[in-house]
Amino acid sequence: MPGKINLFNRQMAYRKFKADYLFTGHELLDKNHVLITDEEGTIADVVMLEEAGDEVRTLSGILSPGLVNCHCHLELSHLKDVIPPHTGLIDFLCSVVTKRNFDPAMIQEAILKAEEEMYRNGIVAVGDIGNTSDTALVKSRSDIYWHNFVEVLSLTDSKAESTIDHYLQVLKQLQNSDPGRKHRSSLVPHAPYTVSARSFELINAATAGQIISLHNQEHPAEDDLYKNGGGEYLRLFNIFGITESPFPVTGKSSIQSVLPYFNNGQTLLLVHNTSMPEEDIRFAGEYASNHALRIVYCLCPNANLYIENKMPPVDLLMNHKAAIVLGTDSYSSNWQLSIIKEVAAIREGMPHIPLDTLLQWATINGARALGKDDVLGSFEKGKKPGVVVIEEGLTGAERLL
Repeated sequence: MPGKINLFNRQMAYRKFKADYLFTGHELLDKNHVLITDEEGTIADVVMLEEAGDEVRTLSGILSPGLVNCHCHLELSHLKDVIPPHTGLIDFLCSVVTKRNFDPAMIQEAILKAEEEMYRNGIVAVGDIGNTSDTALVKSRSDIYWHNFVEVLSLTDSKAESTIDHYLQVLKQLQNSDPGRKHRSSLVPHAPYTVSARSFELINAATAGQIISLHNQEHPAEDDLYKNGGGEYLRLFNIFGITESPFPVTGKSSIQSVLPYFNNGQTLLLVHNTSMPEEDIRFAGEYASNHALRIVYCLCPNANLYIENKMPPVDLLMNHKAAIVLGTDSYSSNWQLSIIKEVAAIREGMPHIPLDTLLQWATINGARALGKDDVLGSFEKGKKPGVVVIEEGLTGAERLL
């Protein structure tokens, strides 16, 4: 098509890339396809090699849109290498809540290094959990898109209103540090084992139509709390001076007990899901379809391996056609902050899952979950999703644009 060649050679400056494979965000194409962007990285087209003209940059690996990390705790970056692997979830949580009094300058330095690492690794958007506004300064200068999940921990109904007010102030601090509103913030519950009934009600009322998240069923003890009022989480509560479960005994699993608090048109990211049985996946799907709720499952396989040496029920989720995205969790529970290493972890344990499916979870699915698929997640004309080259063997990724 000579006309197309002339178009890309004679008009405005273009950048052209080809590699062993080209992943569009939807499908994996072969080396005969070329990605064309303008100088700023806006997608112009994906064309066949013979249509692309001259000055095509050739790379090894897979060209991909920028990667999306749907679950991180940037403010915990200073805990890198502090908590050893394979402690089990309850001991891990006890360690996190008791390891305090770090130098604020050290915390800021660790946050900055983690942000820089994610940028280099091709991550263009992050759903970031925070209990404080410690990350505000770094995010205000970042080229990554951030959705701040301001995470509520509120164990008792008696303090629900004042606790929610505190976290709303944290949310406001994050918004005030971002006057152009480049990023988005929402109030979210931490987990069924740290949020009281009244607190759930207040969060539901405050988040109509918003994107929120919930740590879900990382350990069987979570269900024990709601089924019989006991279990290993009582050890965590003891740190806060609570001697018995503050939650109602429902006789049901944790997700069946708390999901009905949400009925306000939210998109809910259920995170980890390591101990989620099929009956609860089915329940969540049926509840969501009946209550205009959108559920997305966020998997953080390396964090699950780091803490419990266990993988989430990926095949079960796929069998139920669940929307799946990926996250890294934090440096307190991971060896690195790389979405491609998360892809590689699933690929290693479950080689039957097609590579293009895994890359969809890492790109377009993540962009949709964070409400940014109009700009990010795929190589479509007019989008500016970032351009990443994924190394052979899924050993890493490097940001090109």
